[in-house]
Amino acid sequence: MTGFMARLRTLAVPASVVLLLAAGAAGPAAGQAPPAKQTPAGPQTPAAPPAAPPVAPAPQTRPAAQPPQASEPPPESNVQRPDALQPGDAFGEQVMLPEQTIVYAVGSGQWDQAFQTIVDAFKRVNAYLQKQGIKPSGPPMTIYTSTNDTSFQFWAAVPVADTPKDKPTDNIEVGKTTPGTAYKFIHRGSYDEMDTTYDAITNFLDEKQLDAKGLFIEQYDTDPTTTPPDKLVVEVFVPVK
Repeated sequence: MTGFMARLRTLAVPASVVLLLAAGAAGPAAGQAPPAKQTPAGPQTPAAPPAAPPVAPAPQTRPAAQPPQASEPPPESNVQRPDALQPGDAFGEQVMLPEQTIVYAVGSGQWDQAFQTIVDAFKRVNAYLQKQGIKPSGPPMTIYTSTNDTSFQFWAAVPVADTPKDKPTDNIEVGKTTPGTAYKFIHRGSYDEMDTTYDAITNFLDEKQLDAKGLFIEQYDTDPTTTPPDKLVVEVFVPVK
């Protein structure tokens, strides 16, 4: 029996039998003096009725089962998304970066001239690919290999399906990207406003307690060499450990 059901006690109750003895009215024997007259006894007190058996407690009613509550969705991030983003733009989406063959220019620059430095590096890579007759297999990307408050080192990389036959020169290399888990963030607008996006990215990583690998990638959905700066659409990827 479950804890929700009361146990019933069975009690054996003895039956009380009361016998009333009636005196026989026998006549006196011959030659014997009649017995002395006895004073009739008063009415007998009736015997108490047998005790009623105790009433067993009624079984407890099992409470109705409650329907299972739907699990609450995980809390959303409290990090403020940049205002320029459109509905559906990723901001903190976990993705898997594939391995890609890239042709890239190795460079360095100062943050106050970052965009022009990056554009000049892509122009060199594009000129080399055109000379080799190789078409890009994906959008261009900047891979930042080292940064500080004033300067940065980077690769201006273009994915390709075919490896160039001629070895590149002028600080242009051929290599492969590293696959792995990363988080994706969208930036819309001028490159000068990237600081706002990166502040929000830093807050997101801190809130989620994610440990970045020390490099980040900007993939350009719009061609940085021809698109007006305020019309840029950039996908930022932050690889994590």
